[in-house]
Amino acid sequence: MTRAADSHLAESLAETFGHRFQHPDLLREALTHPSASAPAGARGSPAGTRGPSKGTKSARARPAKQRGYERLEFLGDRVLGLVVADLLYASFPQEDEGALAKRLAALARKDTLARVARAAGLGQHLVLSRAEAGSGGRDNPTLLADACEAVIGALYLDGGLAAAAGFIRRYWQPLMAAEARPPQDAKTALQEWAQGAGLPLPVYRTVRTEGPPHEPLFAVDASVEGHAPVTATGRTKRTAEQAAAMALLDRVRGRQDG
Repeated sequence: MTRAADSHLAESLAETFGHRFQHPDLLREALTHPSASAPAGARGSPAGTRGPSKGTKSARARPAKQRGYERLEFLGDRVLGLVVADLLYASFPQEDEGALAKRLAALARKDTLARVARAAGLGQHLVLSRAEAGSGGRDNPTLLADACEAVIGALYLDGGLAAAAGFIRRYWQPLMAAEARPPQDAKTALQEWAQGAGLPLPVYRTVRTEGPPHEPLFAVDASVEGHAPVTATGRTKRTAEQAAAMALLDRVRGRQDG
C-alpha cells in the first residue's frame, strides 16, 4: 500500500476505533496477514517497541510494510489482558480472583476476539495473500481474532494506553454486562454434566497437528461414554480441547432439550 492508501484506511476506520492514527502504517501492519508480507529474509532489522506515543518514533524505524501482524498481535494480547482485567476489577467488586479469572478468560478467548472483529468490520480491510483470500480468510475466526489483537497493539503504540483502552471499552463492556454470572469453562461444564449423568469423565485425544511449527493447529477429539466424539481445532491444545468440549456439550444438551 502507498502512504495515501494507508492514510485513507486509517481515516475510514477512525470512527470505529475512536482514534485517528498518527502513523497509519501501524494500522496497515496490524491488518496484514503474514502470508501477504515479504519473505523473512527481506524483513530487515527488528524494531524497538518499548512504549507508546512519544516512544513510537523508534517504532517508525522498522520496515512495517514488510511484516505481518504477528508482533503487534503479541503486544495487543497483553494490552487487552491488562485493560479487561482493570475493567473487571472495577465492575465486579464482590467477586474473588477465581471468578474474575473466569471472566477474563472468556473475554480474551479467540471466539470473543473474532466476534469483536466482525462487529468492527475488520475482515473487509485485511491484507491477505490470494490463497488466504480465496479460502475465506476474511471470515476466518482465527485470522479475525489475531488481527483484532494486532489492532489493539497498534492503537497502543500510536496513541498510548488511552487509545487502546477506549476501543476495548467500546466493544468489551457490553460483553461484560451480558454475563451476570462468571462463565464456566466448557471442560468443567462437560465434566459436571457427565458426573451428573453417572458417566465416566470425558476423554480428550489429539488426533492431528497441522501447520508450521511457529503456528500449529491442533485437532482434538472430545468424547463421553455413549456419545460419538466431537472434533474441534485450536492454536493450542487447551483451546482445541475447550472448543471440542463446548461442541460436545451443545450436542448432548440439544438431545436433552429435544
